[in-house]
Amino acid sequence: MRKIIVTEFMTLDGVIEAPGGNETPHPHGGWEFKYDAPETGEYKVKELHSVDALLLGKNTYEQFAGYWPNSTDNTFGDPINRYPKYVVSTSLEKADWHNSHILRNVAKEVAELKKTDGGDILVYGSATLVKSLLHHNLVDELRLMIFPLSIGGGLRIFDDSRELKKFSLKHAQILSNGVLILEYEPIGV
Repeated sequence: MRKIIVTEFMTLDGVIEAPGGNETPHPHGGWEFKYDAPETGEYKVKELHSVDALLLGKNTYEQFAGYWPNSTDNTFGDPINRYPKYVVSTSLEKADWHNSHILRNVAKEVAELKKTDGGDILVYGSATLVKSLLHHNLVDELRLMIFPLSIGGGLRIFDDSRELKKFSLKHAQILSNGVLILEYEPIGV
């Protein structure tokens, strides 16, 4: 069975952000860029090359589709453009980016996707989608890059739903810039 792997850049206070920092109108956007280290890039390249499909929420999909098809970054751009991309949305009418497929029902269609042949599936960002995946116990691995700062508010994947979710630490690494890489697997799913 294929695994759903969620990967997030996160502050100490649980706020997530994409590297560009322009997906929300937050006054402290772009904080990830201030913690550049070679190990960060190496980890992200290895992570991307360990899967063979992407699962994205509508907003992340639209941001990626507006950037990656024209990117000259072969290390990330080539696999991202080549991989099947599954976008979960009830409002997206079409997905024109190469090898893109729309899924309407998280609980049913993502569970079915996990049963198909192929390698693991990576979820970048996509806060709303990740909340739903967690709620439906569809996350097989949670990879967090914890940055040593707090910004006081923003997008979060853990909110006030009051759902108890337990995780087991699979791997931990401290980078030279103070960033922690934490990889977790859910317990009792």
